[in-house]
Amino acid sequence: MKQDHRTLRNSVQLTQRGLSQRQLAARCAALGNPMSNTTVSRIERGQRGCDVDDLIVIAQALRVPFPVLLHGPILQ
Repeated sequence: MKQDHRTLRNSVQLTQRGLSQRQLAARCAALGNPMSNTTVSRIERGQRGCDVDDLIVIAQALRVPFPVLLHGPILQ
């Protein structure tokens, strides 16, 4: 799946407020997808892409709907 890194990066940064990269990585690992805080940092900076499995786990770890990571938060 081709993902616009800017959208993903912005979505992750907006949704992880109050959660460190290390905590997000630990949540991903607890959900069965080991990920280092360095990996989380690279995803945020757009230096690393994600496959669908990574996106699903990150969304679950952030407790946001999967589409939020793909399209960004829905502003009302």
